[in-house]
Amino acid sequence: MAQKRAHVIDLDRCSGCDSCVVACKFENNVSLGHYWNRVLAVGPTGEYPDIEMYWLPVACQQCENAPCLAVCPTGASYRDTGNDVVLIDKEKCIGCSYCLYSCPYGVRQLNEDLGVMEKCTLCDHLTHDSDGNKNIADTFDPAHAVPPCVHNCSTGARYYGDLNNPASGAAKALAAAQAAGKGTFTLSDPTGAKPATTYILSPHIASWKELI
Repeated sequence: MAQKRAHVIDLDRCSGCDSCVVACKFENNVSLGHYWNRVLAVGPTGEYPDIEMYWLPVACQQCENAPCLAVCPTGASYRDTGNDVVLIDKEKCIGCSYCLYSCPYGVRQLNEDLGVMEKCTLCDHLTHDSDGNKNIADTFDPAHAVPPCVHNCSTGARYYGDLNNPASGAAKALAAAQAAGKGTFTLSDPTGAKPATTYILSPHIASWKELI
């Protein structure tokens, strides 16, 4: 079975602290004013005393039918054959921005200085194993085998792994949430992209109201 590497994010726990944003920028040397990961405020909605609000981290959704791949004229946007992660080959990228406009989630950005597109890579340089069959977290220091946004999340709200592997951290978190009767959601899918990033949100915290 093909891998389906993605983030699972527990919105019950997310405090909107932006630790994941800072960790991402530091690890990937993301330029000033650019973000590969954003944390959006959803709400507050309702009327006192029935007020709801939560924080929604948004990065590349690692879509199954990623529209960015279909529109790239040079093949710079591609899916890694080893672990199925959607990536950008900056050597091939001409900065045309076709992928930016095709992405329904607004998670790609043009690096004007380099003239290339950029986005979250799931920190593939840290998490890609040589045979493509297992998460290197099985054998390496966990601090360096998961994306820094996961390792540095101050509330433990973020999980990473292969959703098709029941033993991965992401799959376990998702299974536990479903067993506990919590809601699990993906962002709206107007283009049939089938985003893989999954969010956990309990109804007693808030009702699902995405904002991207």
